[in-house]
Amino acid sequence: MQGNLPPEAQEKLEQLQDLQETAQEVAVQKNQAQTQLTDTESARDALEDVDEDATMYRQVGELFVETDYDEAEETLSEKVESLELRVKTLEKQEDRVETQFENLQQELQNALGGAGGAGGPMGGAGGD
Repeated sequence: MQGNLPPEAQEKLEQLQDLQETAQEVAVQKNQAQTQLTDTESARDALEDVDEDATMYRQVGELFVETDYDEAEETLSEKVESLELRVKTLEKQEDRVETQFENLQQELQNALGGAGGAGGPMGGAGGD
């Protein structure tokens, strides 16, 4: 079918396919960041139940290094903030890709004379 499309429509179809791949990559990155955020928040919450004088260790590569309560709490809080920002950034990127996809899809429909669409960036399955 693609071989029968006008060059303009073929180009827009290829751009749509690229945007679909980008949307999938962003979704994977967002899911990974959300998982890390959940894990880090859980660790920070668990730290509240630990005695401040307890001996603690943090992983540095393949090693475990002794750390104190305040340092552990600060590190986890900073990581939570960083991951929250990462998730928000990825959500904005998802929105931009979705908008670009919809605009390009409309341009493709117009180039084809108003023919039916190709679905959303997730193959018509929608976002989250």
